[in-house]
Amino acid sequence: MTIQPKSLSSCAQAPVLKERGQHEVFCGLTAIIWLHRKMPDSFFLVIGSRTCAHLLQSAAGVMIFAEPRFGTAILEETDLAGMADAQQEIDREVERLLSRRTDIRRLFLVGSCPSEVIKLDLSKAAERLNAIHAPQTQVFNFSGSGIETTFTQGEDACLSTLADGLPQDNAHQLIIAGALPDVVQDQMLDLLSAIGLSDVKLLPQRTAQDNIGIGPNTHVTFVQPFLGDTHDTVLRRGAKPIYAPFPFGELGTTAWLKAVAGRFGIDPAVVDRVTEAPRARARKAVAAMREDLAGKRVFLMPDSQLEIPLARFLSRECGAELIEVGTPFLHRSLTEPDLSEIAPGPVIAEGQDVEKQLDRVRAARPDLTVCGLGLANPLEAEGLATKWAIELVFSPIHFYEQAGDLAGLFARPLRRRALLKVAAE
Repeated sequence: MTIQPKSLSSCAQAPVLKERGQHEVFCGLTAIIWLHRKMPDSFFLVIGSRTCAHLLQSAAGVMIFAEPRFGTAILEETDLAGMADAQQEIDREVERLLSRRTDIRRLFLVGSCPSEVIKLDLSKAAERLNAIHAPQTQVFNFSGSGIETTFTQGEDACLSTLADGLPQDNAHQLIIAGALPDVVQDQMLDLLSAIGLSDVKLLPQRTAQDNIGIGPNTHVTFVQPFLGDTHDTVLRRGAKPIYAPFPFGELGTTAWLKAVAGRFGIDPAVVDRVTEAPRARARKAVAAMREDLAGKRVFLMPDSQLEIPLARFLSRECGAELIEVGTPFLHRSLTEPDLSEIAPGPVIAEGQDVEKQLDRVRAARPDLTVCGLGLANPLEAEGLATKWAIELVFSPIHFYEQAGDLAGLFARPLRRRALLKVAAE
């Protein structure tokens, strides 16, 4: 275990415990479940096995009243053995799909495994198909492989591909990268408009026709901490990133808004004035949950890359004590502002060796462990309260109006544990 020197001012200077062992995560295909809702003119064609098809069906369900915007091209044994020309089969399946679904404007070929496993170079396939079907349908590809990615990295890979394909644009503009639930996105745009920023571009774009480009006068800010590849892509395209704590809770949201406002020459006092009412609502909502969280010892296992900004929210706004903050990958540029707001004390861990980490959980006996589904039930059986990390990805948790709900997601397992304890007595 890494012990932080007491002289540190924050976790930004803390040594990082790096682990490379067995890990427990969902695969990147899971991101399709929320991405297809944000891009209704798109279709996600997963190139993979029947297992991948079953995952999507069980995780996302089947839409009854509309044709789905995702599907699986199943690789048979003859494909994997190289006995069939899989490239020709992909071409045929894509032609069949696009002839039947003329509404598709963006087609994503999503690899369920590395190219070495599926024996296919999907980037070449996308390039070939794009030459055939563009401009009516743009064809992209990205990897959603669970061997290579955690489940939020599916979105990162998708947005990185989109950003790389954006046209050059030298206009002075703001792009916000990261998918949000529609209601949260509307709140964000209303806040930005109120402080004087109304012409805001979004990545992912809702439709292929949305007017968005990128260039040296483009300023990009992020609402999701797992967009490391997207960050690197927009920098390579010449865009200027805006770094800030992520907009979780009252403090994080205010800091994020002020960072964006400052880049465009807007006085912080304008942000304070515009956000006075929603800040008060957020503080009140979090205060109602703080009594359940203050002083509670929390252990965050690596799962979604949301862990560092959530740890900042738990410690700074909810009064929780952090034992360990694990994250699958630590992207310093994106998470440094949040790390700087976390007081020294917790172990900061990157990667995972699940058995060693479970040993640390059992030794610490935290009040709450935030972890994946596969680890929650065993830990609950050992008498430890847990929070499913995946619920934090699928729930609206950003910005002021969701601050109380976010705190409640952590408070509810503790309340349930307290009630069970009373009942047992």
